[in-house]
Amino acid sequence: MNILVTGGAGFIGSHTLIELYHAGHTAVVIDNLSNSNPVALRRAAELIGVPEIPFHQIDIRDRQALEQLFAHHTFDACIHFAGLKAVGESVAKPWEYYENNIGGTLTLLDVMRHHHCKNIIFSSSATVYGDPAEIPITENCPKGTCTNPYGWTKSMLEQVLMDIQKADPEWNVVLLRYFNPVGAHPSGRIGENPNGIPNNLMPYITQVAVGKRPELGVFGDDYDTPDGTGVRDYIHVCDLAAAHVAALQCFTAHSSQITAHSSQITNHKSLIYNIGTGHGYSVLDMVNAFTRVNGVSVPYRIQPRRAGDIATCYCDPAKAKAELGWEAKYGIDEMVRDSWNWQRQNPEGYPEP
Repeated sequence: MNILVTGGAGFIGSHTLIELYHAGHTAVVIDNLSNSNPVALRRAAELIGVPEIPFHQIDIRDRQALEQLFAHHTFDACIHFAGLKAVGESVAKPWEYYENNIGGTLTLLDVMRHHHCKNIIFSSSATVYGDPAEIPITENCPKGTCTNPYGWTKSMLEQVLMDIQKADPEWNVVLLRYFNPVGAHPSGRIGENPNGIPNNLMPYITQVAVGKRPELGVFGDDYDTPDGTGVRDYIHVCDLAAAHVAALQCFTAHSSQITAHSSQITNHKSLIYNIGTGHGYSVLDMVNAFTRVNGVSVPYRIQPRRAGDIATCYCDPAKAKAELGWEAKYGIDEMVRDSWNWQRQNPEGYPEP
């Protein structure tokens, strides 16, 4: 398949490109580079063993640029990563998040349908469950009340995509609800490269370990968890990337390429999968594992809880295993090892392009 990858220069996108090419697919990347770096694409191409990955600097809100792109390329499917993603920033800038994430996706979908590309894998999030009604979370768990505009954009776009598919059965929609991506490519050549202060736990840990920041702030130690800190389902980014390749079979399940796993998909028009390990690790579990595996201490300080945080969130990934033949291969040791390997080799992140 030839895949359009929006936001392909980002953390998850760049790792997914490697998995796509290794599985025999090709890709064209679009990214506005607002929170990514083209160096990631060059390094991904080196790891794949190709001269370059086709790239266009395009914002998904730019209809004219998208029309020109589709006029020169034929795509079998789109993997849609592009979007603003900082929870705290979304609270401060709700208009920007709704306009970019929702408005941009509507523009993308309109151009896709006019060019007869109606297969999409959407980068969703466990945030759509809100404070989950059950643990572990299955796909049957009802969606909850999101605690920030970023979460609402994911929840709303899921509904948009399902409504479009229901109205036009030619569409095939796969919603992948990510839990907490961490880690990096084992080579250390590509990894998570946040702008400014990290919003996620692992890059904050690695930046403390490399000396960029004095200590880690742990928000709350009085939750109803084994050590009082929040428990999350952390998943290695390479496992997450592989899930996207596995999900592509949903678009070929009735072709000659049908597999033993995809044969279980009887109505593959609109599908939802939790993408996690099924194991919950606390903040202190991650800190302690990082020190144990890498031999580097991470000073931390307990701080008050953050508004909107929940105690425990991890999934039951059985559906993805049963229907896609996908399951996470990497555990906590590989997650912290590869995160540190990336940060140690790239203490300032990617160089300026």
